[in-house]
Amino acid sequence: MLTDIDLAHLRRCVELAREALDAGDDPFGSVLVGPDGELLREERNRAGAGDETRHPEFDLARWAATEVPAATRPGCTVYTSGEHCPMCAAAHAWVGLGRIVYAVSAVQLTEWRSGWGLAPGPVRVLPVEAVTTGIPVSGPADELLDVMRELHHRAALRSSTA
Repeated sequence: MLTDIDLAHLRRCVELAREALDAGDDPFGSVLVGPDGELLREERNRAGAGDETRHPEFDLARWAATEVPAATRPGCTVYTSGEHCPMCAAAHAWVGLGRIVYAVSAVQLTEWRSGWGLAPGPVRVLPVEAVTTGIPVSGPADELLDVMRELHHRAALRSSTA
């Protein structure tokens, strides 16, 4: 069950995903929230420049590793527009971050992309729980599926004309 606070943070992730799309990247955005509810950092996808590891979840994990005390990290929550890929899930777990809340599941995104005739990505689609252990995961947010589908559809149309 997602709370109003969860949905507010996820809406910000959607805004960041829109910013990423407008900048030429795929539409993904994430925020890191501390145990006290303070917004610690925001990131958007920056993989369009050629470094496919520039996912926002990965960048947040990398930032948290140096900027958030290890004892604080398990109480942090990463909110994200799309469920972590295996690379991002592993980074999240290795850094020791806490809960993950996502708007769209990796399976949903894969189904959309397949329906639009796009080739699958180079990494197997796995739920976060198949990559990590002991991290609470919540999602998807049904309220945000339509807007996220539209953003990803715009990205798919752009990539099919490129």
